[in-house]
Amino acid sequence: MKRLSYIAGLLGLAVAIALVAHQGWGEIIHAIDRAGWPLLWLLPFHVLPLLLDVIGWRVLIAPRDPHRKATIPYLFWIASIREASNRLLPVANIGGEIIGIRLVKWRGIGGAAAAASIIMEVLLTLVNQYLFTALGIILLIELTQSIGAFSTVISALAASLPLPIFLIIVLRHGKVFSRLEGFAEKMLGGRSKLTELIDGAGLDLEIRSQYSRPLRLIVALGWQFLGYVVGSFETWLALRLLGYPISIWDAIAIEAVTQALRHIIFVVPAGLGVQEGGLVLFGNMIGLPPEASVALSIVKRMREVGFGVPALISWQWAEARRLYANAGQPSVSRESES
Repeated sequence: MKRLSYIAGLLGLAVAIALVAHQGWGEIIHAIDRAGWPLLWLLPFHVLPLLLDVIGWRVLIAPRDPHRKATIPYLFWIASIREASNRLLPVANIGGEIIGIRLVKWRGIGGAAAAASIIMEVLLTLVNQYLFTALGIILLIELTQSIGAFSTVISALAASLPLPIFLIIVLRHGKVFSRLEGFAEKMLGGRSKLTELIDGAGLDLEIRSQYSRPLRLIVALGWQFLGYVVGSFETWLALRLLGYPISIWDAIAIEAVTQALRHIIFVVPAGLGVQEGGLVLFGNMIGLPPEASVALSIVKRMREVGFGVPALISWQWAEARRLYANAGQPSVSRESES
C-alpha cells in the first residue's frame, strides 16, 4: 500500500506540474502577484471552518470530559495538528488521528474514550462528505443546466457509498476492535503492550456509547456540515483576490465536487494533481479560466503549508517539553502516563 501511495503521489505531482506548465507559469504568477499580501487573510480565515468542526468534536467528547479539561482551544490545537499531519506528512490520512488520540489523553481522558470520539468524528466526516458533494452537484447542475457532465462523479460516489454504510453498521453492531485485539494476541503469542493499547473491548463499548446519543451525533454532524460550507468561502475569497470573482454558489459547488474527487481518488497523497485537475475541470464549467483554477490550487496549498507547519512545530515543541518534564520521573510514572 505504501508503494502504491508513493507511485500515485509521483504521478499526481507529474500531473500538477504538467498543468502548471501547460497553462503558463507566467500567467499564474502574475495572478498571485496581483493579489499580493491580502492572500495572507486566508490563514486567519481558515480558523473559522476548523473551529466549527472542533465544536462538533467537543459535542462528541463532552460526556467523557465532565470537567471540561479538553477545552475548545485545546481541541482546536489538536485539530490543527491532525489536519497538518494528514495533509503535509506521508501518514496515509490516519497518522493525524493517532496523534490526536495521544494528545487528548494528555488531558486525562481515557484512551478508549478519546479514540471513540475521533473514530465517530471521522465517520461523521464521511457522511458529511456525501451530503456536501450532493449539494455541490445540485448547484453545478443548476448553474450549468447539464447533468451529463457529472455522471462519472455521481457513479463513482454511488459505487463508494456502501463503504461508509458498512462501517456505520459494523461499528454499531460488531465487535471490531475486540476481534482486532484477539487477532493481535494470536499473532504476538499473548498479551503485549500493543494489545493493551488497542483495548478492544473498551473501545467497542465507547463507540456503542457514542451511538446511544443520537442527538449529539446529529448536532456534531450539523456543526461539521456548517464547517464545510463556511470553508467554501476560502475559494470565493481567494478567487476574488486573484482577480477572478465568482458567486458564493459557484464557490460552494467547486469546493464540494473538488473535495469529492479527492475523496474518490484518496490513494494520491495530499490530492496532488487531483485537486489541480478537479479545479480546472469544474472551474471551466462555470467559466473560470484554467490559469485561475491552477492559481487557486497553488494558493490553497500555500495556505495549507502556512497554517500547517506552525501547528506541526508546536506539536514537536510540546512533545519535547513533555519528554523533558518526564525525564526526571520514575519509570513507573512515565509508563502510566504514556
